Amino acid sequence: MIENALLGRVMDQVAERADRPEDELLTDLRARFPGVHFSVCSDDDMPARLTPAAGNDFCRLYYVESAGHCLQLTGDADAASGLVVALIDRNES
Repeated sequence: MIENALLGRVMDQVAERADRPEDELLTDLRARFPGVHFSVCSDDDMPARLTPAAGNDFCRLYYVESAGHCLQLTGDADAASGLVVALIDRNES
């Protein structure tokens, strides 16, 4: 389960580290929020039909479920075990 309060804390961390490379951001998030699975990608890589769980000027967050043998995107915060941090290209704004 991913609690709503976590979303805001993750977005704050992304905003503070917006100038860092993706791999450093991922390492920082995993260290700051142990037990939560994180993936980082470009927001352009996410399906347009999928509604993010939260977002700000720097990223959109999507829930990830790992109950089966494969990770999958979900809209269900109760089933989620992690987050995809989809970074918004600030040069396109």
